Parts: sequence; structure tokens; C-alpha cells
Amino acid sequence: MSLFPRAGARVTADEARSRTGGDQPEAVLLDVREKPEGTAGHAPGAVHVPLTGLLAGGALPTEARGRRLVVICRSGHRSRQAAELLAGRGAQAVDVEGGMNAWAAAGHPVVDERGNSGKTA
Repeated sequence: MSLFPRAGARVTADEARSRTGGDQPEAVLLDVREKPEGTAGHAPGAVHVPLTGLLAGGALPTEARGRRLVVICRSGHRSRQAAELLAGRGAQAVDVEGGMNAWAAAGHPVVDERGNSGKTA
């Protein structure tokens, strides 16, 4: 099964981690929460771009351009909106059902801005 079967597709936290982790990830984990949320705790290696910036027409960070995207937020609402917006711009994007809450509940690492144990905000 393809990671990007159709617009509006969702993946689990486990699927997100397997697709965006390791030495040669097939996708970029794109965190669309606001800066204070990401500073408190994010998935290691996630690329940050707030949804508010995307809605204002902002571009993706360089490391996410032209790549498959797995979009995450706190609960899955903003990431779904961002994935649909990005798909409309031609990106291959899915969102993580349950967001960082599901990521942390699945036991995946959450780190703060210094790389220490973080918390979802």
C-alpha cells in the first residue's frame, strides 16, 4: 500500500514514524504547530512550519520542498487542513491521525528544543 494513495489520506503515528525515520526516510515529518508548541516538544527530526504561515501563502522550508510529506500537529485537526492545502499546491502529503498526542501515546520520542525529553503542548 502506498503512503500517498489519495488526497486526504491519514496515517497512524506508527506509520508516520516508520515513513519518516531511519537513515533514508521516504518522507519528511512536517510539524505545523505554532513555535511555542514545537519548542515544548516535537518529534526528533521534524521540520517546523506553522499552519498560519502556510495559510498566509508561505513556502515550505527547503528541506521539505519536493519531498513526500507526513504532516503532524497536536491532535490531527491542523495537520489535516495543512495536508489538504499542500496537496492543492501539488505536494504529496498525508496527515497523522491523532497528531502528537497519538505519537506520544504510541511511545515515540518527544524532545524539546535542546533535545531533552519534551512534552506535547
